[in-house]
Amino acid sequence: MREFLKSTRFKILLAFLAFLLGIMIYAVTKGGYSVMGSSLLNTVTKPFRKTANSISMNIEHTLDKLSNAEKYYEENQQLKKQIGELNKQLTDYDELKAECEELRKFVTIKEEHEDYILSQPCDVLGYVTNDPFRGFTIDKGSADGIEPYCPVVTAEGIVGITIEVSEHVSTVRTILSPDLSIAAVCSSSTADYGIIEGNILSAEKGNTQLSHISPGNKLKTGDLMITSGSSGLFPKDYAIGTIESLGYDSNGLYYNAEIKPCIDITRLTSVIVITDFSGKREEQNENQDNS
Repeated sequence: MREFLKSTRFKILLAFLAFLLGIMIYAVTKGGYSVMGSSLLNTVTKPFRKTANSISMNIEHTLDKLSNAEKYYEENQQLKKQIGELNKQLTDYDELKAECEELRKFVTIKEEHEDYILSQPCDVLGYVTNDPFRGFTIDKGSADGIEPYCPVVTAEGIVGITIEVSEHVSTVRTILSPDLSIAAVCSSSTADYGIIEGNILSAEKGNTQLSHISPGNKLKTGDLMITSGSSGLFPKDYAIGTIESLGYDSNGLYYNAEIKPCIDITRLTSVIVITDFSGKREEQNENQDNS
């Protein structure tokens, strides 16, 4: 300690304090204050004032939260309620928008095919478990005029056919399945035809196959295949899909085409069932006459 009191550092500190004291005394005796002295004093005390202000503000904020806790809680609950109502309105809007879109598709099919008798739009309830050909169930059945072997479609193209029908639920077999055969022709040339029959390899890609292709055909990639209507099971001239590739099968015996459906079978949310159409009625009348 003695060494510090005798050191040059202590003497400089003492001189600086004496200088500050002199400025303060001068300012008091002159009835005012020195601008330079005030500036220096403010600079020295600034960190202390800043800390004090920060502490004061934190204390004030804490006291405000404590004293108004009930008010803030009520406001928070009201905001949560408003957010919930807005979310519900948004959900209702999305549902209404989806419903309008389905009705638009319904109207489009009806306008293009006046002879069709259609079900109301059907929601897809879910895909059949472990079915590689993406069979699914819909929320309409016999109570809605649906029977087994009714074509299932969207505005874009053929999806499949109903196979099991209960009062309010139906199961659909898709065009990806090898158990469903559809006579098809090329939209640009009815001389080029074949049979739509799915297989497991094509179904893995969401595609189906065109087999039994007509000899000397001129089919090419991008051609649209449509229903021929010859079987009476499906209406005529309904879109099926486009040719993605052409070639022989793995054995090199049969000339086939890979068909990409007009609608993504793997991501359906709704469909429409054609419960009756002119070609079907004509075939039924012929069968009745023959019997």
